[in-house]
Amino acid sequence: MDDILQTKQKINSYIIDSQEEEIKRIALELHEGVGQNLYSIMTGLQFVESGIAEQNMKSYVREMSQLIEKTIREIKLLSVELHPPTLSTFGLLPAMKSYLKLYTSTFGILVDLESAGKETSLPDRSNIAVFRVCQEALVNIAKYADTSKVKMTFLWTEEELKITIYDFGKGFQLEEQNGVHHSSGLAVMKERMHLAGGMCTISSKIGVGTSIELLLPL
Repeated sequence: MDDILQTKQKINSYIIDSQEEEIKRIALELHEGVGQNLYSIMTGLQFVESGIAEQNMKSYVREMSQLIEKTIREIKLLSVELHPPTLSTFGLLPAMKSYLKLYTSTFGILVDLESAGKETSLPDRSNIAVFRVCQEALVNIAKYADTSKVKMTFLWTEEELKITIYDFGKGFQLEEQNGVHHSSGLAVMKERMHLAGGMCTISSKIGVGTSIELLLPL
């Protein structure tokens, strides 16, 4: 039984690592490939606009240029959401702060983030695992919690990192888990933390809110 469990964990870990590599590749291609191509098209249109005398055509080209500029911004935001470059460069906390700006602008939910203790540098796999679990938790809150504010705390000690996310939302019955998609999302969160050597604990009360606690040994 232990051998079967270990094999299953190795397979799950391989799948997750493979997914992350593919996500990173797609994010890079969006930013440096598609994004750069669109930027070249936009500057070309701006050059064409400067040489057009007919006002209606000039306005049309300007509108197309502005639409491409908007698309470039959206692609940049999507790229950051897929794989924030600050995660590997600056660490978990700066990456989370960067993501929360995007999260609030997208969903209109304010996240009060506090960090106590001395931040510790984490291995890449742990960084990605914890970031993805926090990301999944926040997306679930936007979909299901019906709330406008979230409290998020990072507590760093020499032994562990403890992250608590509380949504002040409508809550749910854990045995029901608000449907298949929510249930699978919670299961993925727990599995990611387990593979990283940590734990994910979820508690919820109807009409009060849901609390998600992550523990990662350091």
